[in-house]
Amino acid sequence: MLRCADDTLYCGITNDLEKRLAAHNAGEGAKYTRGRLPVSVVYSEECADKSAALKREIQIKRLSRAAKQALL
Repeated sequence: MLRCADDTLYCGITNDLEKRLAAHNAGEGAKYTRGRLPVSVVYSEECADKSAALKREIQIKRLSRAAKQALL
């Protein structure tokens, strides 16, 4: 999970966290983060495979902001 400069949270998946973070901060990441730079990693989890990662991403995105903050 990334924290954007405007204090919003962004959740996504990757198999190379450092590379993805660099892409976001270079303005090459998700459209959502491009206008909210810089971003920093505040939470990450490892999953067994891409399917598990996508399922977990959906679970996290469904959480309220308060629940996401508690996860951090």
